Amino acid sequence: TGAASAPEPQPRVVDGRVLVSATLADPGESLAAQQTVARLRDRLADLPTSGEILVGGPAAQALDTNVTTQRDLRVVIPLILAMLLVILAVLLRSLLAPVLLVVSFGAALGVSALVFRHVFGFEDADPTVPLYGFVFLVALGIDYTIFLMTRAREETPRHGTRAGVLRALTVTGGVITSAGVVLAATFAALAVIPLMFMVQLAFIVAFGVLLDTLVVRTLLIPALVRDIGPRVWWPARAA
Repeated sequence: TGAASAPEPQPRVVDGRVLVSATLADPGESLAAQQTVARLRDRLADLPTSGEILVGGPAAQALDTNVTTQRDLRVVIPLILAMLLVILAVLLRSLLAPVLLVVSFGAALGVSALVFRHVFGFEDADPTVPLYGFVFLVALGIDYTIFLMTRAREETPRHGTRAGVLRALTVTGGVITSAGVVLAATFAALAVIPLMFMVQLAFIVAFGVLLDTLVVRTLLIPALVRDIGPRVWWPARAA
């Protein structure tokens, strides 16, 4: 099961419960150690016994944290996205426009994983980082979307959809860009804290905000609106 060579552990009986200690060959919170714990639990679960067999320790705690975090990601992220799309659909009176406003979150997490694994050489990440990073990016980035698209909708009746989004970008671009850069710099300052969790979270949020500000809101969304035209406001009519 991956256990290191060690003297035969002596079971201890505490309050009618038997405690058996074992030392793994891999670091306590490494992926290999977690896989060993998972295999051990599977084998112990197959034993014919009327009692309950539990596996604890740092590796087991890390495994349980990962499993819980993955479950939370499958629940929290779709729930947040659904609420976000509903709110933006109500504000913009459009079902299609909000879809264009959530494209940077996955890119920020993906680039962060590549940087920390292949540039900095960190194989493992805190399992809670993606969840916290996603929540921060949604909370901090949605304001810029509302500024841009609300102004675009105001300009559309007078200038049309394509010209309206360009005028909206001209009016709000400076504010969005400066606010995004300041916000990214603020979070980047957290990277000086000697905690891996804070460094990873700071990078994800800072990079995500810059990507959202300089690429998505400034280039991608206006380009998509110009290509899609008035259909971006479907099912409502902007003019």
